[in-house]
Amino acid sequence: MSDYRIKSHPILIDESEATVPFYWQDKLFYAKPNEMISSALIAQGVQVFRHHVKDHSPQGIFCANGQCSQCMVFADGLPVKACMTAVKAEMKVKPADGLPTLPEIYEPIPTMDVFPRYQECEVLIIGGGPAGLSAAIELGRLGVKVLLIDDKNHLGGKLVLQTHRFFGSTNAVYAGTRGIDIAKILTKQVEELSSIEIWTNSTAIGVYEDHVVEVYRDQQEIIRVKPEILLVATGARERSLSFAGNTLPGVYGAGAFQTLVNRDLVKPCNNLFIIGGGNVGLIAGYHAIQAGIHVAGLVEAAPECGGYKVHKDKLARSGVPIYTSHTVLEARGNDKVESVVIAQVDRSFKPIPGTEKVYDCDTLLIAVGLEPVDEFCRVAKTVGMDVYSAGDANEIAEASAAIFSGKIVGNEIAKKLGKELPDIPASWLETEEILKSKPGQVVPEQHIDKLDGVFPVFHCVQEIPCNPCSSVCPKDLIFIDEADIRHLPLFDEQRADECIACGRCVAVCPGLAVSLVDFRKKAQTALVSLPVEQNYAGIAVGNEIEVTDTDGIALGNFKIEKIKAVAGYKDGTRLLSIEVPIAISKQVAGFRVIQASQVKAFEVDSEFLDDLEDDAYICRCERITAGEIRKLIKIGIKDINQIKAVTHASMGACGGKTCLNLIKRMFAAEGVALAEVTDPPIRPAFVEVPVKDFIEHTSESAGNSR
Repeated sequence: MSDYRIKSHPILIDESEATVPFYWQDKLFYAKPNEMISSALIAQGVQVFRHHVKDHSPQGIFCANGQCSQCMVFADGLPVKACMTAVKAEMKVKPADGLPTLPEIYEPIPTMDVFPRYQECEVLIIGGGPAGLSAAIELGRLGVKVLLIDDKNHLGGKLVLQTHRFFGSTNAVYAGTRGIDIAKILTKQVEELSSIEIWTNSTAIGVYEDHVVEVYRDQQEIIRVKPEILLVATGARERSLSFAGNTLPGVYGAGAFQTLVNRDLVKPCNNLFIIGGGNVGLIAGYHAIQAGIHVAGLVEAAPECGGYKVHKDKLARSGVPIYTSHTVLEARGNDKVESVVIAQVDRSFKPIPGTEKVYDCDTLLIAVGLEPVDEFCRVAKTVGMDVYSAGDANEIAEASAAIFSGKIVGNEIAKKLGKELPDIPASWLETEEILKSKPGQVVPEQHIDKLDGVFPVFHCVQEIPCNPCSSVCPKDLIFIDEADIRHLPLFDEQRADECIACGRCVAVCPGLAVSLVDFRKKAQTALVSLPVEQNYAGIAVGNEIEVTDTDGIALGNFKIEKIKAVAGYKDGTRLLSIEVPIAISKQVAGFRVIQASQVKAFEVDSEFLDDLEDDAYICRCERITAGEIRKLIKIGIKDINQIKAVTHASMGACGGKTCLNLIKRMFAAEGVALAEVTDPPIRPAFVEVPVKDFIEHTSESAGNSR
């Protein structure tokens, strides 16, 4: 029996065992307690969950967040999302091929005589991620009665997927702490506040004219909640991307990949290729390396990666080839991804024939941006509710910004409820803007002139909000302007002799962009210490590694002299030391762990490129291609409702969550201004709910209502 579980990870520890028996197509498998069906199946090597009823195409997971419905299976005879449904003992799971078998004899449904349970609260918070938790803490400390709901079985949102240390302010948003640990900190604070009621496994399904929010709790009960104030902290959903083969099993959103690797410790692939050079794609690539997965390459359509340069540098130093001004043309494979075709693009982002490359890979990770999950907020405003939004539901930014925006919104809501509080300090608003800010310009790397003693070297060359290195130095030798933490760190050369080589600045850096250079041992060489937290068999004392500069350019092979822990850092980061010539000592910034992938030549003509573009699927649920929709746009249709009527696009199980924005992008690509395009209406339910759970009736056996 195949086992694709991650047994060793430099950061994560999971000692739980797969002990829950279940059946996949009558074959016995085992899942971990509370594990989702999708993760349990992929841990056994199952990538194809069903075949689409329209064309029998293989279907696997895409978002792993309940947004797309591509992972539908039958569990004990009922259609469910595999990524949102936990395995139960002896559960019988089968592919959702065709329709479920209906019973020959129907049990009569008792006469409906009750209505859904009703509950009031001062504040209902939808979403238990960084923004929702932070707002709940502020409200709970003031004694406000809060109901906090989240559709997962745990709080933390995307924080539970983040094994890297966070940027931002150490004092304001736990910078220098890993996302997984920030989730635990915030969750503990919320759970300790008596005025906060928490419902996990609870999904908001609609907002109504009577200012009621319906909540589907524990996949068995609908509860009508009426708050005085609604706070929407639902985060973001990932954008999809249209290219030939984009629905093959093995094409994942970045969040799905991180869910498998970092939350569930499942290794979904051996050879990953990444599409998108923003922070999400760059971070997910590094998470893959931490999990021992080969990263074949990354493409970004823009001339430069949009994420923090320190994130890009981590991949470049590790040996991952990064192709800017490139795009993906096609994912190839039969039942799953087997290779990817990429090409260079011109200034109009059109593929340039003759620049194609083919990479072998078994998974494509799509990270081409996020969109706010804001339908709750929009409808609530339409019906006149008192509603606020925070985090990505309000504005896409880093999780550190979401934490701080939740704090601000929590205080604003408390004031609205009559709590006597001072106005939001101007410094808070300034901090929020700094945390939301885009990365600054890249400047040349500069080193101090010293060639004696010991001191840190900073390889961060782009202004971003970050100050952990200055906050951990026991001698206060590192400075960052506290009024604007986007400034680059500076080392106090006048007091350089006070450096004790503790390595804390190296270990705490979220970008792994600090090295420690020690000239005290020998005359012609220096001992360079680098942070190490990768899962790579070659990292051992006595082995040689290839070291690189900040941009990933090789500087030579050198023997690992020692590997040691850093005092106060027991969460995975260690110091790896090598002895190098003095001439390159300040350039050394990392080491290579990824070997070069084989690239195949591939040539196409422009006609073939046009066919590929039309073959891409826009609507995953209904299997509607770009070519079908483009024909309608070209004949002058500007109302998405008409496109729905003709093709059924956006009418599938996901309710248009993955395709509507792709359709809008197609209008823009065809030269149609979006102001001229008519959107379809948004109606509840926003999330799929079994019809049986809308039926409230008296239970004959228990004598109470459901």
